[in-house]
Amino acid sequence: MKITYTILTAFLVLLSCNNNQKSQEVELIKEKDSLQNLDIRHKIANANGYENWKNVSEIAFTFNVDRGENHFDRSWIWNPKTGAVSMFSAADTISYNRSQMDSLTLKTDAAFINDKYWLLAPFQMVWDEGITFSEKENAVAPISKDTLNQLTIVYGNEGGYTPGDAYDFFYDKNFKIREWNYRKGNTKAPSMSTTWEDYENFNGIEIAKMHKDSTGGFKLYFSNISVKKETAN
Repeated sequence: MKITYTILTAFLVLLSCNNNQKSQEVELIKEKDSLQNLDIRHKIANANGYENWKNVSEIAFTFNVDRGENHFDRSWIWNPKTGAVSMFSAADTISYNRSQMDSLTLKTDAAFINDKYWLLAPFQMVWDEGITFSEKENAVAPISKDTLNQLTIVYGNEGGYTPGDAYDFFYDKNFKIREWNYRKGNTKAPSMSTTWEDYENFNGIEIAKMHKDSTGGFKLYFSNISVKKETAN
């Protein structure tokens, strides 16, 4: 009887181990299927740390543009959870909340949306509504002429600050954007093409700090970047 009990106990332990292993295998399969079923926008966003964004309480950055010998910059501090935004330039310091805007803050907010789009385009393609998108494999990148994959996003004709515009994102096998076209009003020819380079991780958020055109005479880049997360209670 004791031998039978021992064998039964061993069998139950083995069965439990097998069930746990099968359960883990099922979870891995589900996770793999879930990742495979993500559309390309989410894959690009995740490659840039999108899963960490939910914990971001503040992001600060300076938006810089060099055209030849001319330089322009403005700095921002944004709290995405409260909507509070502060802009600092050589001429002004303006603070407002995106949930309580008026005619005086619309111009500043348009500048914020522009600068934020350059900074966080991989996330904007998930956040933004009213868009259509299409994919193309083995596309020729506009600057390097490398063969990459292409995601095209077209904005609707209503709402937003630049309705009807289109963007072609050229991304690599790791879902990192390497170049893009901006096409104002969804024109066939690009209004601007730049690189996406000098990626750096800021508290789990991947940001391309440098964008250059084909001549090198235009540079748009970010400095003074900081990302703060909520502290655990």
